[in-house]
Amino acid sequence: MTESGDYRQRLFERYASVVNQRGPNLDAAAARWWARPYRVYLKGWLPKSETTPIADVGCGAGGLLLLLKDLGYTNLHGVDLSPEQVALARQVCPSVEEGGAIEFLESRPGTLGLILAVDVIEHLPKAEVLRFLDACTDALQPGGRLVLQTPNAESPAALAVRYGDFTHEVCFNPGALLNLLDLCGLEQPEVRELGPVPRGVRSACRWVLWGILRRFLWAWNLIETGSGGSGVYTRVFMATARKPKGDAPL
Repeated sequence: MTESGDYRQRLFERYASVVNQRGPNLDAAAARWWARPYRVYLKGWLPKSETTPIADVGCGAGGLLLLLKDLGYTNLHGVDLSPEQVALARQVCPSVEEGGAIEFLESRPGTLGLILAVDVIEHLPKAEVLRFLDACTDALQPGGRLVLQTPNAESPAALAVRYGDFTHEVCFNPGALLNLLDLCGLEQPEVRELGPVPRGVRSACRWVLWGILRRFLWAWNLIETGSGGSGVYTRVFMATARKPKGDAPL
């Protein structure tokens, strides 16, 4: 039997095959389809220079690395705890390491222009969250950007996402996460919903219907509390902030 503290390691060892139901070979077409909405989600947040050092921490099977590669970025790096995920991501980008995100970042002070951490921070125990954000801040170049994606505690479906993965430890609403980014010395914070992105008739219908539904969610908040809340109601959301003293965008 494994000790109770080993449950995360046991799951991460087979995260691709058991949790994400993936085989040993990357399906590039499926990865590109999954990553396509991120062209919208990340708009205005990606570096101008294609040689900017970018790290995708918790890179999973490499979907975002593939997107960045397709967009022309050449200085790409990744890290993930799951050996299965690393094997898949290396089919996209050779510079993917197996290991912990915090140790990866702490070994690269002041070197990165962009750090992506998609569906990462919710897997960390509270005791590690600030250390992770401090490591992100220290690893960024002046003016560098951190982008986080995480389940949204403000969504009506928050519990479904929070408990949809046994390795999830914490959940944030936009305000709570922005407070932590400020505490760790980052500035110019922004948050974004990750709702439907039109890429065909079906998704266009979903986009229209989501626009209607979110008005009801805003009204629900307003009626109950007197405020519309953060205005971010999707099941997951993105937050970004930048390291100070960057005089010009990257």
